[in-house]
Amino acid sequence: MKWTGLNELRESYLKFFESKGHLRMDSAPLVPQGDNSILLINAGMTPLKKYFQGIETPPCKRVTTCQKCIRTPDIDNVGKTARHGTYFEMLGNFSFGDYFKHEATAWAWEYLTKVLEIPADRLWITIYEEDDEAGDIWANEVGIPRDRIVKLGKADNFWEHGSGPCGPCSEIHFDRGEKYGPFESFEQAGDCDRLIEIWNLVFTQFDNDGHGNYTQLANKNIDTGMGLERLACVMQDVDNLFEVDTVQNIMKKISEITGKTYKEDEKDDVSIRVITDHIRSTTFMVGDGVLPSNEGRGYVLRRLLRRAARHGRILGTNRPFLYEVVDTVINENVSAYPELDSKREYIKKVIQKEEEAFAKTVDKGSQILDQYIAEIEAKGVNKVLGGEEAFKLHDTYGFPLDLTKEICAEKGISVDEDKFHECMKIQKQTARENRKLSGGWDDATASALTQFTTKFVGYNELECETKILAMVKDGDAADMCEEGDRVTVLLETTPFYAESGGQVGDKGTIEGNGNVMDVLDTQKLTGGQFVCHCEVTSGGFTTGMAVTAKVDKTLRAATARNHTAAHLLQAALRNVLGNHVHQAGQLVSPDRMRFDFAHFSAVTPEELSKIENLVNEAVLNAIELDIKEMPIEEAQKLGAMALFGEKYGKVVRVVNVPGVSLEFCGGTHVKNTSNIGLFKIISENSVAAGVRRIEAVTGTGVLGLIDEYKDTVAQAAAAIKAPNVNELAARCTAAAAEIKALEKQVAELNSKIASSQLDVLFENAVSYNGCRVTSAKFSGVKSDVLRTMGDQIKDKAPDIIAVLASVTEDGGSILCVSGKDAVSAGAHSGKIVQKIAALTGGKGGGRPDSAMAGIGDKNKLDSALASLTDVVKEFVK
Repeated sequence: MKWTGLNELRESYLKFFESKGHLRMDSAPLVPQGDNSILLINAGMTPLKKYFQGIETPPCKRVTTCQKCIRTPDIDNVGKTARHGTYFEMLGNFSFGDYFKHEATAWAWEYLTKVLEIPADRLWITIYEEDDEAGDIWANEVGIPRDRIVKLGKADNFWEHGSGPCGPCSEIHFDRGEKYGPFESFEQAGDCDRLIEIWNLVFTQFDNDGHGNYTQLANKNIDTGMGLERLACVMQDVDNLFEVDTVQNIMKKISEITGKTYKEDEKDDVSIRVITDHIRSTTFMVGDGVLPSNEGRGYVLRRLLRRAARHGRILGTNRPFLYEVVDTVINENVSAYPELDSKREYIKKVIQKEEEAFAKTVDKGSQILDQYIAEIEAKGVNKVLGGEEAFKLHDTYGFPLDLTKEICAEKGISVDEDKFHECMKIQKQTARENRKLSGGWDDATASALTQFTTKFVGYNELECETKILAMVKDGDAADMCEEGDRVTVLLETTPFYAESGGQVGDKGTIEGNGNVMDVLDTQKLTGGQFVCHCEVTSGGFTTGMAVTAKVDKTLRAATARNHTAAHLLQAALRNVLGNHVHQAGQLVSPDRMRFDFAHFSAVTPEELSKIENLVNEAVLNAIELDIKEMPIEEAQKLGAMALFGEKYGKVVRVVNVPGVSLEFCGGTHVKNTSNIGLFKIISENSVAAGVRRIEAVTGTGVLGLIDEYKDTVAQAAAAIKAPNVNELAARCTAAAAEIKALEKQVAELNSKIASSQLDVLFENAVSYNGCRVTSAKFSGVKSDVLRTMGDQIKDKAPDIIAVLASVTEDGGSILCVSGKDAVSAGAHSGKIVQKIAALTGGKGGGRPDSAMAGIGDKNKLDSALASLTDVVKEFVK
């Protein structure tokens, strides 16, 4: 047993199982593909569920992987102990109806004791208490002494998840030696961490009907998992994952930046561990296409990054620094994940931008939270932070709820989470779920149609003879349908492109014997079947019926123009803005294309013009497209661009616009760029942090846009009474000048009228503790006029506290001013106006001497103004 690095262990394992006839598959992206049940991949077998469930056929009956995984249920414990982490890699070997217990146990033992040379007397085996077969195999075939085979119950050594395939487990444990404590019993040694589990072998041999009845599966499977970091702990004789070689190098970089040394101060160690773990997770998440947001997996990323950034501040590093550690994370993992290197600058930019966004609000947010905590501690009882306060920290200062909880927990304070979520619900007006299993027609069709396959011919044919294999009506399989029915139809051969990669599904018709159904949409099921959502417009149809499938050629051609234009657009964006640009989502439909891309600032008009010109240059150059299927390795060598986080098969389709663009793509395209006709950008805007969106049209869409512009210009000319459209600009300039002059006159008149009422304000003032308190309501007075009046009032009367409100059509404003003597007495205009506005449902605030707020419900304004003196009493004592 010799010291072995983590990267060497990973390669050693995969090579060993390749030698046993296993296909080595790359790690799937952390973002689940076609699985809405989880946010992030959390186990080695998760991406392979479709093979275990029979939804798809595996590429080989024997497979081995090293899978990237993220688990966050124990995030609050990460750092506090050295045992918890959010990111890990899971080694696994899998059999889909091929080998079973005999081979799985023999190969596991061979790898550990022969390849890694772990002493056999330091390994212990556990089995399910009723699995005598496994016990006999370990004892009689592998040669494990019976006293080192421990039988455990269902809770420990039987894998099942509701109904369906399940089976007993056998775990291999490693004895770490006397330094972890005595070995008095198997249970005691496990409790003191002397004995640790390193490999779990799951023997999937039963089918559970959900009522405790188990029957043998016809095809038995093997699913094993061994944590790479835990195996590295064994081979490097270190205590925990933070002391493994690759992780240590990341930790050293963090120590270099923060000036803190690991294992010198336990409080510092907690923060160093948090940062080390979280930067590993976030680097891989961003590399797989996740972006920070306030929901779903984006929220997990934001939560990890902001938690790490906060712990950097605890260590005294108050500037963005996490992005500087990314290089080390990538360098330590690039041998297994070379794609990280090509995404290096992008990953660093995303993390840096999120750090900078957090830094803008964290100091103020921390001050606010410290104030809340101080107030709670001063009361000494009911140590709970209100949900409204927690929501304000989240909504205004970017504090994830979990971060607020963590900081409060350090002070022994809990958070009213129910109220927090109630505030979130009110803000969004509807309860939001982070993830939700897909339902509706897909569940019904998936169960009825999984036995069928579809042949897609739509790349080359827009019309074909075929037959109906199956139909689903009202959620149930159906043999026939008739006029007026809405049905989901699966064809044996189909020319209809199913929605995928951002391109919408085809429309068209299915016809047979004079009967017609309109194809309204085409979708792809998890099992790969293409299904058409249809409405029967004439006659009726039955399963098995011969039909003619016809794609709407006009819509398909328009969609193809927009899809090829999207490829040209991405190439132009990278040319003008930089190679960090990559697709973050798209929608390609007949009428327009919408392209989301990673970029961190608004695209300037000059840049947009260059981008548009580059696309049109490619269009006018009439470039013939070259579309081929090829092995993924060949496509990668050619430099074809792939989607972030997308999982591809061994053979991929590559769309090449020679000299301009080369991308993996399964969509439909024009034959020549000249078919696009013309390309015009409609809009560019932000859709999320670090993500911009361009909408554009092509071909006849551009002609339609020109017609819209012409109509708009004509309507504007008529409205402003320009004799013809050529004089529109001059007439608008003159009208703007007239309006500005009139507004100036109105403002002057309003100011005179308002000023004339100042004496009445002072006459109506109420005296309180050396201050004069007064209020007034106006109609149609603009906020800048209110401010002018307010300045005059406080300059004229240092002891005044005045609230002026103006009601307008769109709501109105409330101004509070306090003279310098009133401020010295405790008056605070910002807090006073905040309370007055709140009585109407409005919001606002500002400085002690002057502050503005908005009016919520105008009907509540009079009662709010009437309460002014009572509000002032809260501040002027």
